[in-house]
Amino acid sequence: MSPEVEDAFKTIETTKEDMLRTKELRELGSMGPHLVRLPKGLIPQYIKLAPFQEFAWKTVGHVAKKKYEEKPNDTLEINLMKAHMRIRPEEHMAAAMMTGIIAGVTGVALAFVFFFLLPDILGTMSYMLGAMMLFILPVGGYFGTLGSPGWKAKARARDIDKKLPAAMNFVSAMASANVNIDVIFKELSRQPLYGEIQNEAEWITRDTELLGMDIITAIRRGATRSPSEKFADFLQGVVTTTTSGGQLKPYFLNKSEQFEKEGKLEVRSKIETLGLMAESFVTIGVAFPLFLVIIMAIFAVISSGSDFIMLLLYAVIGGMIPGIQVGFIVGISAIGGEED
Repeated sequence: MSPEVEDAFKTIETTKEDMLRTKELRELGSMGPHLVRLPKGLIPQYIKLAPFQEFAWKTVGHVAKKKYEEKPNDTLEINLMKAHMRIRPEEHMAAAMMTGIIAGVTGVALAFVFFFLLPDILGTMSYMLGAMMLFILPVGGYFGTLGSPGWKAKARARDIDKKLPAAMNFVSAMASANVNIDVIFKELSRQPLYGEIQNEAEWITRDTELLGMDIITAIRRGATRSPSEKFADFLQGVVTTTTSGGQLKPYFLNKSEQFEKEGKLEVRSKIETLGLMAESFVTIGVAFPLFLVIIMAIFAVISSGSDFIMLLLYAVIGGMIPGIQVGFIVGISAIGGEED
């Protein structure tokens, strides 16, 4: 028996009181939203912007709000929800605009250095670098900040997919003991071992016990806001199975076996991809730049140090070779990091 299943059965023994309390809350939830008595001394947490976000909202918030009202960004709103970022789309857009402004000012300062202070040292390349600073920094700062919720949502999705087989063992073990579905998600929300799946279960439990929703509606909402397609498909299957009169216990067991098999196939696929990237690196990252530098150096000697050839040589040595190295490092880290 796997450790996850053993932990699940141990948890079942300690949830009788919670099951009774959840039943009472479920009956209370039929009345809709209701007051919740917090433990003595506990203060509700309100959404508060970070200092930079607050500064950006006060400075360019009116511009961002007007721009968002004229052209709403539904993708940004969905990504913020899937990333669990507690900030409105207008506020995040204001932070992106302020980041672009600061990056633009920095780009102007660097361009001044490249245009007026470094041409004697770098030659024509100094003007190219200055022009790149003027364009890349503000554009990259704005769109990089604006797209950060999407990247965070994808990171959460990877974490959910990685821990889904273990979480399904926990769910199927509790379902085998005939534990109610709302209690299963409540107990899942107490397991930090399952990473972002715990947070998804917390939101479902919040909807049922705090907002007064029925468990089916809460699970359906959880499926629409989950960044993971696998987890969303699993939740939607729970809704479909329940509303059609099916049994959840066989469904959970089948999903547990399915995710375990898919996890093994994904690991094998990633190992093969890493092997292919390692072979490609030897050719693209080592052999090709080496031969290219040798050939260009020979041409530079033959042409008596042509400025154009030297400029290309500097571009290859200072730009292409480090770019190839960084590209492979990022790619391998992205593939290997999913297995951490």
